Amino acid sequence: MSRADLEKQPYDVAGMFDSIAKRYDLTNDVAALGQVRMWRAEMVESLDVEAGDTVLDLAAGTGTSTTAIARTGAQVVAADFSLGMMAEGRRRGAPVPFVGADAQHLPFGDDSFDAAVISFGLRNVHEPKLALAEMARVVKPGGRVVVCEFSTPSSRIVRTVYEKYLLRAVPAVARRVATSADAYDYLAESILEWPDQESLRAWFMDAGLGRAQFRNLTGGIVALHRGVVPHI
Repeated sequence: MSRADLEKQPYDVAGMFDSIAKRYDLTNDVAALGQVRMWRAEMVESLDVEAGDTVLDLAAGTGTSTTAIARTGAQVVAADFSLGMMAEGRRRGAPVPFVGADAQHLPFGDDSFDAAVISFGLRNVHEPKLALAEMARVVKPGGRVVVCEFSTPSSRIVRTVYEKYLLRAVPAVARRVATSADAYDYLAESILEWPDQESLRAWFMDAGLGRAQFRNLTGGIVALHRGVVPHI
């Protein structure tokens, strides 16, 4: 997979993540200039969960985000379709259960969770709108669906600099830190192909999620979107 577009084949993406699992978190931290922990903390806060709540962390990778959610006292399930990422998470001792899952066809019943989140993973799903609908299906009425994803910087100047950084600096950093720089070429380009904040908010509404809203982080480099599953 050398070029990015939104017609991703699931087995290609799964294989790509398998190949970078061991150093994925480290490379992300370096490429994001140390912002990942702050973004993750904001994501956890946006879930608005309490001790005992059940949460689905989709595209959870090695379980780093799942572990952060679990610190709230919530019961969290880490779901991913990359066996390599989940195996790495288990090897590191992530204190959460891992479940192999396709975001487009979740292996959970209706109304199974109090909240569901996907961090930096929705853009890698073949049919992201279907994944949003599935997240809404497995969350109880009144529960939250949250997406934390790279987005479009609000400033044109920042956007121009950011795009050059993504296409040049991120792959360069990956070549020094990661084992598969080609994967980071794909990831950088996939960010540039991703819809902007208002477009993703519209997808939330199309999935039947109410009170759809977003909040920019780091000037719109990342956006947190949240919607609520309506009571029927």
